[in-house]
Amino acid sequence: MSKPTKEEVISALESALTDKQDSAVIIEQKGSWYKIDGGKSLRFSELESMLAEMNGKAAPTAATEAKLVAKTTQSMAAAKKSPATKKADSGNAGSGKTPKALWREKLAGKGQLPRGF
Repeated sequence: MSKPTKEEVISALESALTDKQDSAVIIEQKGSWYKIDGGKSLRFSELESMLAEMNGKAAPTAATEAKLVAKTTQSMAAAKKSPATKKADSGNAGSGKTPKALWREKLAGKGQLPRGF
């Protein structure tokens, strides 16, 4: 089944709102925003969800959006709980020193350490 075009969605929504309110409803387009009888500006996806609700269907975009938000909050919570662990092996497996400690030893003989050491 093909997806309805913008014009089809707008005309179907106009007719549904007209039947519901018993008066003529005008949907105006300005750029990518739509106004219903000069009211609040809405995006096309919001018009689609309104039409889906009027037809008695659940809006599929809203459901997938809610799942996506839930998934990202779960992944963010998991990332906060498990901190990243550093590998001790950074090319100097025999000495067991960090790169910062090795540079500190190398530069300490010159008498002046750079900022941050």
